[in-house]
Amino acid sequence: MSNTDSFIDEVNDEVRSDRFYASLRRYGWIGIVAVILIVGGAAWNEYNKAQERAKSEALGDGLLAALAIEEGPARAEALTAVPAESPAAGAVAEMMAAAEQHNAGQTGLAVEALDRVATNGDIDPIYRQIAAFKSLTLQVDRVPADTLRPQFEALAAPGQPLSLLAQEQLALLDIREGNTSEAIDRYQAVLQDAAVTADLQQRALQVIVSLGGTPDMENLPTAGN
Repeated sequence: MSNTDSFIDEVNDEVRSDRFYASLRRYGWIGIVAVILIVGGAAWNEYNKAQERAKSEALGDGLLAALAIEEGPARAEALTAVPAESPAAGAVAEMMAAAEQHNAGQTGLAVEALDRVATNGDIDPIYRQIAAFKSLTLQVDRVPADTLRPQFEALAAPGQPLSLLAQEQLALLDIREGNTSEAIDRYQAVLQDAAVTADLQQRALQVIVSLGGTPDMENLPTAGN
């Protein structure tokens, strides 16, 4: 290589070096900001996780403290007072409080609490349906069957998570009104449903027999737990 070529290469290297450092001075801040954002985002994510853990622990501690109180109105009040940072957590606490109110003979208050959960559009449908179902079952001996039936029928619609349990309640309303054949038909349908649980299947068999019917045992599905 000639001295001229060597000189040209050195000049080119210097030019590239100058351009590199000029670009670094001009755009290097972008990399710094990117690093800050990545590190800051990770820190913020960890902070949020810590906050959620703290909220969950506070909810759990509050529920345990309330459950440590002797059963009765005081426990129900303590459960209602547990701070809930999310609608779902509040729904769980309120349903637990409703159970205590019912056990303490305050069924009216329990129904009101369950109805609040059932009509709360901020929580998942499954919580609302459970609350609605429990509210209706607490009113069976207090409200006319004609009032309860449409609400149970809505819960018994195909595809609903509590469909079979609601169908069982409709069968019990049939029995209450003296419609034995309708009740047997409902229980037969429950028996043949692929989603039937072992406990519900056993109850259906017992009621059909007690009503003088003959359970349809052909192609009976294997009940789940």
